[in-house]
Amino acid sequence: MFKNTPSFQTTDTYARRLALLMQPAHRPLLLKGLQGIEKESLRVRRDGMLGLTPHPTALGSALIHAQLTTDYSESLLEIITPAQHTSDVMLEQLDMLHRYVYESIGDELLWNASMPCVLPPEEQIPIAQYGTSNIGRLKHVYRRGLALRYGKSMQCIAGIHYNFSLHEDIFRLLQQHERTDGSPLQYQSNSYLALIRNFRRSSWLLMLLFGASPALSRSFVRGCLNGLDTFDADTLFLPYATSLRMSDLVGYQNTPGQSSVSADYNNLDNYLNTVANAISQPYPPYKQLGTKRNGEWLQINTNVLQMENELYSTIRPKRITQSGERPLHALASRGVQYIEVRLLDIDPFEAIGISSNTARFLEAYLLYCALDESPLLYAAEHIEANNNFACVVMQARRPGLELSRDGRLVSLQDWAIELLEKIELAAVLLDTQDGGGRYCAALSAQRTKVENFALTPSARILDDMNTTGRSFIRFALEQSAKHASAMRARPLSREMHDHYATLAVRSLQQQNEIEQAELGQFDQFMESYHAYTPHRINV
Repeated sequence: MFKNTPSFQTTDTYARRLALLMQPAHRPLLLKGLQGIEKESLRVRRDGMLGLTPHPTALGSALIHAQLTTDYSESLLEIITPAQHTSDVMLEQLDMLHRYVYESIGDELLWNASMPCVLPPEEQIPIAQYGTSNIGRLKHVYRRGLALRYGKSMQCIAGIHYNFSLHEDIFRLLQQHERTDGSPLQYQSNSYLALIRNFRRSSWLLMLLFGASPALSRSFVRGCLNGLDTFDADTLFLPYATSLRMSDLVGYQNTPGQSSVSADYNNLDNYLNTVANAISQPYPPYKQLGTKRNGEWLQINTNVLQMENELYSTIRPKRITQSGERPLHALASRGVQYIEVRLLDIDPFEAIGISSNTARFLEAYLLYCALDESPLLYAAEHIEANNNFACVVMQARRPGLELSRDGRLVSLQDWAIELLEKIELAAVLLDTQDGGGRYCAALSAQRTKVENFALTPSARILDDMNTTGRSFIRFALEQSAKHASAMRARPLSREMHDHYATLAVRSLQQQNEIEQAELGQFDQFMESYHAYTPHRINV
């Protein structure tokens, strides 16, 4: 625990909102929020090479199954927990889904690291297949477009997406006490955008604490020039890096099309217009490639973005879509429902890729982001936030590192401690409702990392590699094999195994029914899809 009297200035807004939610009549509202995890993992062989087998039938339909699907590749499994009210239940669900997967993939392993295993030549990396329905073919064409624009290797990077929402009654309570004009839906959307702005200012902290990709296989860069150091014949790294996955050297940030899109989080209309423009604006390099070759679809369109999901961002405002509805329409018509945090690396030291301490800290951190004052984020501060984030993913653990805050240099460690003291107030609120001290304990674990960078996941990975002489690939393979053995040693109950098996069979049946009942050719379907005009959204 930190000292009782904080050394920072708490905003009146933050203090007032915390006090309101701390009231016994209001605290139970915290339990009504939802959280969920989407965790990507490559399927690999025992020798660490990419598994080139199709998505296993025992896991059901990748098109239909709500909890077991694929991301970019047939080899890139995505495990999705149902939305839960507590992190305990969420992590239990994630654990059970992992165990079912291990009971269903034969001798294969799940690669428990964000940067990929040794990949085969690009042409051999299998793009995910979703059947013969029009929507299934659309999903496949979208991924063909990603391969064309960014290359297949980059699509094999894996991570964890964390979905978070507060119950709408919390926003109604805050709006009532603050006497803010506008509809409850507008207040809720504005509050989530305020959360996102605070996240953008401070999310570098998450990369310091949880970044876990300081090294990668030399095969990943495929001979391209890069600014990485050599660890051994097979491994490249940076000595103070936390997350090469999130760096300009590896990710989407270094692609011209993506870098031209700068999302505006000051209000929902601006955000929607930014994305709509990117979906509608032709991009000459993609136009040269065309949408078809020899009658085969190469990409959905030749615009900056093929669709909303292509926009790279560390956090997104979200709304559950109805059947056939586009994400922009859902947000425009019904507002923001939850946020999706997209920057977490897989923790190779955890069998399910994330620890309970990490999940609880994230909950407290996002509650802090939601409740604290959040001024509008204009161009200069947007650039400052981007530069801080880029600095941290590349060199956070460099002694004496300074970041820029309001145009002035400040010690990373000092700023991190100040943020933790603010987040502690949200953790105390959650602990008061939870009836224990687990949130403050999770926060204290992060404080020890800030005080000693050697305890961060990125430092532990490099220390292990240095101590054992293992390459990144050998380290990740042996961690993955260890976790697989532990998972397989805890088989699901027959009842739970049958439950997941039933879901898989049912999803395959549903996909077959869609394919059998569907009318119309794919080209006609694509004409209708292209007829959608984002600028017609009534925001």
